[in-house]
Amino acid sequence: MIKVLIADDHAILRRGLKEILVRELEVVTCGEAEDARQVLTEVQNQTWDLVILDISMPGRSGLDLLSDLQRTHPKLPVLVLSMHAEDQYGKRVLKAGASGYLNKESAPEELIKAIQKVLAGGRYVSTALAEKLALALHPDTGRPVHEALSSREFEILRMIASGKTVTQIAGELHLSATTVSTYRTRILGKMKMATTAELIRYALQSHLVD
Repeated sequence: MIKVLIADDHAILRRGLKEILVRELEVVTCGEAEDARQVLTEVQNQTWDLVILDISMPGRSGLDLLSDLQRTHPKLPVLVLSMHAEDQYGKRVLKAGASGYLNKESAPEELIKAIQKVLAGGRYVSTALAEKLALALHPDTGRPVHEALSSREFEILRMIASGKTVTQIAGELHLSATTVSTYRTRILGKMKMATTAELIRYALQSHLVD
């Protein structure tokens, strides 16, 4: 029996994933979690073969949760399934320890293929992401400047660009407003920009926000 924990804040998506897994995999049982707290509770109380994890959930982000899971359950495979484009988060989540990354627009067949590879002990990336990872092995002065940001800095950059205030960001990430302001200053420095307006313009032009 394969035990899969589906972590996503959308009930319809969780149900859809469960139906695909039950239909396509021979013997599978699925659990559900809608936020980071529930995920941590589930992995502490039960043994799972795989976690399918969304990046964008209420409260703590999937990246933070992925870090926690790597620390507490390093052998637990995590397949990240996200609405975000691969070039935004793919390399980051793999570097953070995920066993694979898949966009939510992928076909069900690709999802099953990814799950089977991860359960077999492998790592899964799409052909497009594999090409990007290969290119990243070679120095390239033309790389986008946002790739120099840490995962947390990148997350805050996207939140700033989506129009959220420092106070709103602090509340969602459970940080102080001072800490968020410090991150913003650090982001400006790394990207060699002077104002928040420049950050927003860059993010919009680079399609970092939906």
